[in-house]
Order: sequence, then C-alpha cells, then structure tokens
Amino acid sequence: MSTTFPIVYNVTCLVSHTIAAQWLLWMQQQHIPAVMATGCFTKYHIYKLLEQDESEGLTYTVQYFAESHQAYETYISKFATNLRKETNATWGEAVIGFRSLMQVVH
Repeated sequence: MSTTFPIVYNVTCLVSHTIAAQWLLWMQQQHIPAVMATGCFTKYHIYKLLEQDESEGLTYTVQYFAESHQAYETYISKFATNLRKETNATWGEAVIGFRSLMQVVH
C-alpha cells in the first residue's frame, strides 16, 4: 500500500452549550495553531455540523490535511498525546472527541 497519498485527520467534537463559544475561540487561537506548528499538516478546515440534534451540545469537526500517511504518523507518535492531554485538562468532559482518518480520493 502506498503511503504517499494525501490524508485527512478528522476530529469531531461534541461541545457542551455552556462552553461552546470559549472552546471555539480556544481552538482557533491556541489548539489549531499548535497542531499546525508541528509541521505535520499543510492546512485545516473547521466546520460546525448542521441539522444535528443539539440537545446535548454543538458538533464541530476539524479536518487536518497531511501530504502523506507518514506525516500523520509523525504527528501521532510525537505530538498527539501531549495535545490531547492539554485539551482534556482544559475542557474535561465538556468536550467529547471522536477521531477518524480518511484518504483523499479524487
């Protein structure tokens, strides 16, 4: 299997209504810049999911684009643990995350 195809690392977060505005600001000003500073990703997009049941919170997804599977593996092995710990320490159970990995298909 070739490891040079583009990869999208997708992080979906269910965010409590009580902290949603502060969390989004923190993501935009602190967390996403820290992820991008690793050099493992070339760009990102952040989305708010629409037409979702928002009774338990708002759902956002952040997609980080990597040039290769190796770049993603570098992120996971060198940076992900500390960034996840920081997120958990900052937001606790007010944010529930789900991660997935996707291959870009043209």
